[in-house]
Amino acid sequence: MTSTTPATRPPRTWRSLGTLPVVAAVLAALNGLFVLLVAFGNITDFGTNQAFVQHVLSMDTTNFGGTPGEGLDPAVMWHAITEPVLQNIGYVLIIAWEAAAGIVLAVAFGYWIAERGRGYATARALTTIGLLMIVILFMGGFIDIGGEWFMMWRSTAWNGEDAALRSAILALVALVFVHLPSKHWDEPAEEPLSRA
Repeated sequence: MTSTTPATRPPRTWRSLGTLPVVAAVLAALNGLFVLLVAFGNITDFGTNQAFVQHVLSMDTTNFGGTPGEGLDPAVMWHAITEPVLQNIGYVLIIAWEAAAGIVLAVAFGYWIAERGRGYATARALTTIGLLMIVILFMGGFIDIGGEWFMMWRSTAWNGEDAALRSAILALVALVFVHLPSKHWDEPAEEPLSRA
């Protein structure tokens, strides 16, 4: 009976589940599923978040919990968008951006599977794009623009900054994993041709 040393022992296939590409693929899939479900919820329950967008853009509750429309700061109220058509265009654009980010991440997940052992270049690129789309939406759109330009932080009734921060952090954590150094990223893009 021959014994094998740990250095020559054949790799176990289950160990591949603990590799960085698998972690990155799962995080891409989970972020993609999340943002697709958000888009789906906004489409199927259009009115609920439509009201959120309308209140944020009109800035009618930026009075620290006071009666809506009263005690508003005239120094910043010129930021408000009160035209319902423009508010609805903004809301539809948000939904379209969410859906696009989810689709990009779903395609990226497919590439994580298809590019197994071949460097994952396309999977990493698509995952990065999809995750950055989430960060742009929740950090740029909701925290920066909604929170600061439209003063959402002053509203006790229509403040989505905490939820936006959670969503941005989830995407940022996934981005870190996708860009950690790994020997898997240096694998050849194509399998070498075998000689006859």
